[in-house]
Amino acid sequence: MDDARVYTEKAFENAVEAALMRRGGRNGRGWQRGLSNTYNPALGIDTAELAAFLGASQNDAWLALQAAYGEDEEQAIGRFAKRVAREIDSRGLLDVLRRGVNDRNVKIQLAYFRPAHTLAADALDEYNANRLTFVRQFHYSVTRPADSLDMAFFLNGLPVASVELKNGLTGQTVEDAKRQYRRDRDPKELFFAKRSLVHFAVDPTLAFLTTRLAGDATRFLPFNTGSGGPGQIGGAGNVPASTDGKYPTSYLFDEVWARDNWLELLQRFLHVEDAAAKAGRAPSHKPGSAHTQPLIFPRFHQWDAVRKLIAHAARHGAGENYLIQHSAGSGKSNTIAWLAHHLSSLHTSHDPGQIAPAALASGLGANKLVFDKVIVITDRRVLDKQLQDTIYQFDHKAGVVVRIDENSQQLADALTGPTARIVITTVQKFPFVLDKVAGLGGQRYAVIIDEAHSSQGGESAAALKKALGRLGSDAVDEDGDPLTAAALARGKQPNLSFFAFTATPKAKTIDLFGTPYANPGSGEQEKGPFHVYSMRQAIEEGFILDVLGNYITYATYFKLQEAAAEEAEQQVDPRKARSKLVRAALMSEASMASRAKIIVDHFRSHSSPRLGGRAKAMVVTSGRDHAVRLYQAMRAYIDQRGFTDCGTLVAFSGALTLDGIEYTEAKLNGFPERELPARFGYTRADDPNPPSVPKPEHRILVVAEKYQTGFD
Repeated sequence: MDDARVYTEKAFENAVEAALMRRGGRNGRGWQRGLSNTYNPALGIDTAELAAFLGASQNDAWLALQAAYGEDEEQAIGRFAKRVAREIDSRGLLDVLRRGVNDRNVKIQLAYFRPAHTLAADALDEYNANRLTFVRQFHYSVTRPADSLDMAFFLNGLPVASVELKNGLTGQTVEDAKRQYRRDRDPKELFFAKRSLVHFAVDPTLAFLTTRLAGDATRFLPFNTGSGGPGQIGGAGNVPASTDGKYPTSYLFDEVWARDNWLELLQRFLHVEDAAAKAGRAPSHKPGSAHTQPLIFPRFHQWDAVRKLIAHAARHGAGENYLIQHSAGSGKSNTIAWLAHHLSSLHTSHDPGQIAPAALASGLGANKLVFDKVIVITDRRVLDKQLQDTIYQFDHKAGVVVRIDENSQQLADALTGPTARIVITTVQKFPFVLDKVAGLGGQRYAVIIDEAHSSQGGESAAALKKALGRLGSDAVDEDGDPLTAAALARGKQPNLSFFAFTATPKAKTIDLFGTPYANPGSGEQEKGPFHVYSMRQAIEEGFILDVLGNYITYATYFKLQEAAAEEAEQQVDPRKARSKLVRAALMSEASMASRAKIIVDHFRSHSSPRLGGRAKAMVVTSGRDHAVRLYQAMRAYIDQRGFTDCGTLVAFSGALTLDGIEYTEAKLNGFPERELPARFGYTRADDPNPPSVPKPEHRILVVAEKYQTGFD
């Protein structure tokens, strides 16, 4: 460890400040130290910084507004700041930063974000006029003027973030920073309620953030690289400190808060999550709703994955494949939305030296659009509403995202038309997409595959195989996986890049779509995912449950219960009635009926009350015949006992004949298999509008080679 490593909280602040000021943007400028006495806590705006930005970035418009006011600059900035404050109160800070404010028929921008390309000589002048400032020991309150935050960040005089810094070597850690936000910061204060967007709790080892203070209920999310490093297999936390004097959290102030990266976060990542859009309905935009609805800030792995993917695509152009191995609980819906938006306007660098020779040879020059269209393949119908709402917040243009829900002609029009930049379609139409884009060699396409949700259902796999057959190919792998089907049926195409998301890639998928790398142990060339967010990290960070931690085989459970029964018999204690009842059941012949009884009783006794009565169970069987027989035995036992709290479903692919009777998943469950995820996922306790006649609530799912991955 560097001997210069400092040991006080103030010294840690000094290290953060130094990093901010030396991490300049493309114009060579970093952050600037702001003044604490120019902030107006009643308005929540630094009026001096706002005035300096207006004069430097849009002086003509600012002078026109002053003339319309009939006031000098000092009075005019006070009036305009009040106008900005009202707009933020109504529309939210993000919308005001992105779309500006109209006053007296004068349009004023509150921020300028980096354009997609820099063809014009002055393309970056407005962007470079942004003023990013930080204030240390920032006093934010009118009613409690002595209260201060370790740091506050501003963009052109508007507060965007706060930071509490702690140093474990002085006896305080990131947990103390969280506690400070929860207990010492009033969520109703203007700075927290309607101005700033995100709040960081940081110590030299760990970082967390929240976008909404709610007292003791404030939820902090980890913002750490993972113990294996960014995009690598590992657990929660960060890579240990190195010997170069860097902190484990140095990535935060060296990279994430760097000027250009921070502006890009505000421009293309942060968004308000509309509850209606998340549920698959049309979003509802009400005045003031931005201050009550969830504000989404990317987790580190999401930000890191998107940045690395677009950087590689901008350098190498189309014709590349990317495998993104992100676990259940990784937030793939938002990652896909951010990636799709970035890819839809991605341009190459203005410097030809930053473009790969092969891409230059293919005709991809400087400042050129990399992809003509972005195609998202998914069977989740709610994803299109989420994408549309999220991207509309970024661009505020209708028609950028199009959902294909009619026919192949609609898809063909979207792929060739000028309006849609992002096309969402289903796995069933995927072969048509391949066939269509193969005939459009002059255009380049980015295909994002939400594979974890599109290759689990037998109906989808069957439709995919049938469609590929019509195109003259029978090269579908045994699982009907659209990733491998695409490679086998069409091969690598120079105008097509795949961005495939999966939690558990098969060996064939990795071989076809993995990124080559040298094995550090053997030195041999192997293939692996382009980016990883591991299940271990998701579990340790608390985003999914450790299913295997509660996994128990029938044989193990039998032995455990038999031991309990023998102990009860030795004690001959009548109070051990429960153990004796279990023993009585287990002493009978091992049959499907006894297995069913044990499983159901175990679920009702041990699992059902968990998660506030929301817990569900998955019973993994060895094959389809086993699944069907066990399901029937469980249903029989449940009906016999009259249980109403453990509705059971079965999941398997295709048709199965047992004792001369043909069974399918749909026949046994009483509804199409495509409806199973939604029906099994339904929980009455979480239904905002429960019907007067209760919907069936299913608690146990018996599966055979289906749905095991990503179960949380």
